[in-house]
Amino acid sequence: MDIDTSALFAPIVINGHSVKNRLAVAPMTRVSATEDGRPTETMTRYYERFARGGFGTVTTEGIYTDQAFSQGYLHQPGMTNEAQANAWKPVVSGIKAHGALAIAQMMHAGALSQGNRFRDTTVAPSAVQPKGEQMIIYHGKDRYRVPAAMTEAEIADAIVGFAEAAGRAIERAGFDAIEIHGANGYLLDQFLTDYTNIRADRWGGVTQNRVRLILETFKAVRARVGATVPVGVRLSQGKVNDYSHKWADAERDAEIIFGSLADAGVDFIHVTEFEAWQPAFMPGGPSLMRLAKRYAPKAVILANGGLHAIEHAVAALDDGADIVTIGRSALANPDLPKRWSDRRALNDFDPTILGPIADIKETELVM
Repeated sequence: MDIDTSALFAPIVINGHSVKNRLAVAPMTRVSATEDGRPTETMTRYYERFARGGFGTVTTEGIYTDQAFSQGYLHQPGMTNEAQANAWKPVVSGIKAHGALAIAQMMHAGALSQGNRFRDTTVAPSAVQPKGEQMIIYHGKDRYRVPAAMTEAEIADAIVGFAEAAGRAIERAGFDAIEIHGANGYLLDQFLTDYTNIRADRWGGVTQNRVRLILETFKAVRARVGATVPVGVRLSQGKVNDYSHKWADAERDAEIIFGSLADAGVDFIHVTEFEAWQPAFMPGGPSLMRLAKRYAPKAVILANGGLHAIEHAVAALDDGADIVTIGRSALANPDLPKRWSDRRALNDFDPTILGPIADIKETELVM
């Protein structure tokens, strides 16, 4: 197929940081850290190969932020102390050695936590049992537990956890940027979602209240890492336990959510949908990436969701996206940018990579 791919290989700047192209690795949970949350040599090799393969940006899997309720999975990496932060240094060095931007994704699992070495209980905006069942590929089993509704003190602690973890990621581990995980049904998204947040205080009710925790977390992280560090937020409608969810007030919600992040000064917004090019709400309507660019025009928009077909990736850059993020196809093709540049075919994704547990397999590290 004769497609002009030059736009995918044009540089872009995010808050003063130059990125060599518009192709990024999406965050993907791989449960391959030590039991106490330290990244391993296997993880160093895993992340380094994406940068070596030509990706301009590499975002980590979700990193838990505190030693209370944030951890979501057994063998998930953390950023809660010096030992964990120091263990990230080789990972970051491997990414940056090939000229890629290294982004640390900060995550609090909330009610979707299914493996936490610090707590036996979970917390959320409200005591609402999550839909669905825990994910087997991440050591889960049975239904999610009913969480306890968070107190004001616990909310404050969660915000501090994000900020302090972000500080360690930048100052100790050497990351270039921070992505706050506000998507996929985890804690910040639980506050944003109408049916998981039935609070009657300033954190619940109308959309402007439900987006408040995302905004306060962003402000705390920004204050902690400073104005020159790129800080962004990942957002989605669907969740790991509710793929089909849509924002109740459709485009009006998009205007409030994206607009409030723009007003707060977010550097980038990372939107993810099952198929990023599809209308976000009504048939024939704009995509979520288009709405993000409409209501946050100064932010760099990262778009994720089925964009491993080169024609969809190129089209996304004409539909609001500034950077395209690739997930499973990056697992199958850690050198995807080089393949696209050379017009070589991609390998098909092998789902057995993520089974029976979605940890990093030695066979993945051979290029």
